Amino acid sequence: MPFENLLPVADAVVAHAPLFHKQSLGNTIKIHTAQDGLPEFDGVAVALIGLRENRGRLDNLVGKPDFQALRVAFYKLFPGNWHAVVADLGDLDAGESLEDTYFAVKQITESLFKMDIIPIFLGGSQDLAYAVYRGYDNLDQMVNFVNVDSRFDLGDSSNPMSNTSYLGKIIVDKPYNLFNYANIGYQTFANSQEEIELVQKLYFDAYRLGEIIPDIALVEPILRDADVVSVDLGAIESSALGFMHKEHPNGLNGREICSIARYAGLSDRVSSFGIFEYDQTGDMETANALLAQIIWYFVEGVNYRVNELVPERREGFLHYAVPVDDEVLSFYKSDRTGRWWIEIPFLQGLNNKLKRHTLLPCAYQDYVNACNQEIPERWFKARQKNEL
Repeated sequence: MPFENLLPVADAVVAHAPLFHKQSLGNTIKIHTAQDGLPEFDGVAVALIGLRENRGRLDNLVGKPDFQALRVAFYKLFPGNWHAVVADLGDLDAGESLEDTYFAVKQITESLFKMDIIPIFLGGSQDLAYAVYRGYDNLDQMVNFVNVDSRFDLGDSSNPMSNTSYLGKIIVDKPYNLFNYANIGYQTFANSQEEIELVQKLYFDAYRLGEIIPDIALVEPILRDADVVSVDLGAIESSALGFMHKEHPNGLNGREICSIARYAGLSDRVSSFGIFEYDQTGDMETANALLAQIIWYFVEGVNYRVNELVPERREGFLHYAVPVDDEVLSFYKSDRTGRWWIEIPFLQGLNNKLKRHTLLPCAYQDYVNACNQEIPERWFKARQKNEL
């Protein structure tokens, strides 16, 4: 079992739980303890796992991350009107080698997926997101990877992988499971023009920080279509995290990152969520308070999932056919939630990545733009990727 290597939550943290309100999370979730061992997995929907690994960090000047104070901050919070069961499975310690850690994360991801449990990984270096992605290798599906980050982290795929080059490895390493990569919150000055141009050539989705701040809801369709969501804490403005990452004065604020976490939780497709680049510097009380709330909002979203995976018969959906140039775009609107999708057609005779017609989450504004004879950019990119 891949969970045998997980360390229990520290006794000092477990001892805090009785000091909190009896309805707080520390007294209502399942916890891996030294005394009782791993909790039963029956009924668990979301599992918290710390990854005590930083060796993949390019500037590896810090030791293993310690999540005890973060757990205390999370345990203090009250659950919402939740039905989903949450478990804290403890920490995965760094393996004998970095590759050992990657292998363990891969196994844990795959195992939890098969049990229909969503892991929330708390990380050190973000190269661990590569191992999470590799957890889908044996699941016979293409993967949509969404990264909340100020950088693309493409790097040089010919060099050993690090937290600044793991995306390049995801793209070039076999097996080729990646269907789409999307970045939320990149900042131009943090990326070379070559990287920006490569993202465009591969028809990936990328949203600059300035694009999403006026309306954070723009990212909801991206997250609705994601399998893996990875958050680099460097994407958050340093003041919101108690100056954990002092080199990032600009970024998402606390409300925006919590909204993103909730959208990710609401997505019926998201099956793993990671928070990486956790540094124990700065005002950790402020940082841990925000991180606890990010986790809380993700779990809140999971609790309000509606399992709105659009069926082939499209029952319960309004269909809108919009002629644009030589195309007729098919939009679908849910009677239940008011959310929108656009159909990507299956093209006969081509080496399609998609083997059938499929629906791409979109926004109402995409429908409005199509009515104004503008082909939605995400539809165009998705079709181009399908033909590559």
